[in-house]
Amino acid sequence: TGDFADAARGSLPVWTPATSEAFASYGVIDSGALEQPIALPGAVWPQFGGLSVTTTSTALQSLTDAFLYLHEYPFECTEQVASRVIATVALRDVLQAFEVADLPTPEAIGERVLGDLQLLESRQNNDGGFALWRQGQDSWPFVSLHVAHALIRARDKGYEGSPQVLQRALAHLRQIEKHIPGYYGERARRHIIAYSLHVRALDGDRDPARARALIAEAGGAEQLNFESLGWLLGVLTGDPESAAEITQVRRFLANRTSETAAGASFASSYSDGDYLIMHSDRRADAVILEAMIADQPDSDLIPKLVNSLQAHRVRGRWANTQENVFVLLALDGYFQRFESVTPDFVARSWLGPDFAGEHAFRGRSTERHRIDIPMAWLAEQSPLGPLLLAKEGAGRLYYRIGMDYAPRSLNLAPARHGFEVERRYEAVDDADDVRQLDDGSWEIRAGARVAVELTMVAPARRHHVALVDPLPAGLEPINPDLSPQAQPPEPMASAGRSIRLSRPAGPSWWGPWYEHQNLRDERAEAFASLLPGGVYTYRYQARATTPGEFVVPPARAEEMYEPETFGRSGTDRVVVR
Repeated sequence: TGDFADAARGSLPVWTPATSEAFASYGVIDSGALEQPIALPGAVWPQFGGLSVTTTSTALQSLTDAFLYLHEYPFECTEQVASRVIATVALRDVLQAFEVADLPTPEAIGERVLGDLQLLESRQNNDGGFALWRQGQDSWPFVSLHVAHALIRARDKGYEGSPQVLQRALAHLRQIEKHIPGYYGERARRHIIAYSLHVRALDGDRDPARARALIAEAGGAEQLNFESLGWLLGVLTGDPESAAEITQVRRFLANRTSETAAGASFASSYSDGDYLIMHSDRRADAVILEAMIADQPDSDLIPKLVNSLQAHRVRGRWANTQENVFVLLALDGYFQRFESVTPDFVARSWLGPDFAGEHAFRGRSTERHRIDIPMAWLAEQSPLGPLLLAKEGAGRLYYRIGMDYAPRSLNLAPARHGFEVERRYEAVDDADDVRQLDDGSWEIRAGARVAVELTMVAPARRHHVALVDPLPAGLEPINPDLSPQAQPPEPMASAGRSIRLSRPAGPSWWGPWYEHQNLRDERAEAFASLLPGGVYTYRYQARATTPGEFVVPPARAEEMYEPETFGRSGTDRVVVR
């Protein structure tokens, strides 16, 4: 080339096999200040993570989509119309307080409520109950109670329907036990009686004696479903003669709470008769939340239940009309109890002697403010002073204090903080291609295909889950869409069996537990927006392409929006020969 020259420049990524972790504390401040001790979690990489302080003036995220879902629901069976009435009259004040856009005018909302009341009245049977679709069909006990519930809520907010219809509905619910068909199971029967006691209490006809008797008939609180317990707790609260039953219900619920740093929920099960009572887990959480607001207003589970319920939303709403109406009812109760004062305060924070920042919250808003302090700065301070978070002014301050970090150690033990994760390597073509050595490391023949199997345990419902498995640098994933030799990952398994799934926005079906997966150059990922408690398996294939000894960071599962709820396997070592 004479005096001329040519060159090419390339780069090879070198990944530090470190693993990120996160922990956080959540709480509320009604007045004064909070002091939170802060310490570094041992030796960490200063280039990653740090301390964050997130503040907001409300636990209620935008409720517009859920309201509009009910307002515009097209099918209009009696339950759905009643749910629309309940949600409309309950959320009217909340949505107007936040000045939410895209809502119908108050006049349009009022006209819709009155039209719905007339439609419900047209479906009342001679026994005072209500059919699911039209007058003359059999009265559904649960639907009849739900309509009475709607008529009472509408009346109390100034929407007057027919007094005669309401009186016949109230008479029907006071004798609801006579209207429950004989083929209803005991679980469904008790559920309907509990709901009737709740609706009667809303009308001022409180009957704690019948509530106590129902618990006794069932053989104790543990024999009733969570929704029934929530309704009964609301009836029993404040009654001196019901102290023993209140203690029993509280203890049962406390023992069966699934709690993380950010959220809480109650796990319930399904049975064949649940279609008769339109059961769902989210409705159960909402019913208990509403009862706890009246019974235990100081409980720190209340804001966590609010967080978990909102995490279940898909496209801004919950799965069906029953879930939406009872969640919105509970959130309205929360708003009226804890957020009735219009926010007008300043939140300020200090880390030791150093001022970290401030933000003013003026008026109703779902705004969130976040302050980030990098790990590099924190690592230079020794020791770290406490974090002081103060509120000055009227309203309630919600906070999250979180720390993200990556330990320097490249030999991490398994960790269980809301998930449990295990990882195994298996041969695909020849059993001798993969073996685990006595020291726990893995030896893989160069060129062999490898099946990577991850087992993930979620002890309770988890939201927006990411399962991530880093690959050793000597392995490359095989994309089944590009290679006909690679079989797609197997369906979800529990104890060796495929299990039935219930997705948040649709019917139940058989299939993979994950909704989306990515096979990247250096990791495999699987995602689920809602994960019921259980044991899950995820499999994919890789090929051993590069001889050498490799450190493999732990496989990790986490809730994407609350990463302090996580779990990981241990660090592995892989030798490709």
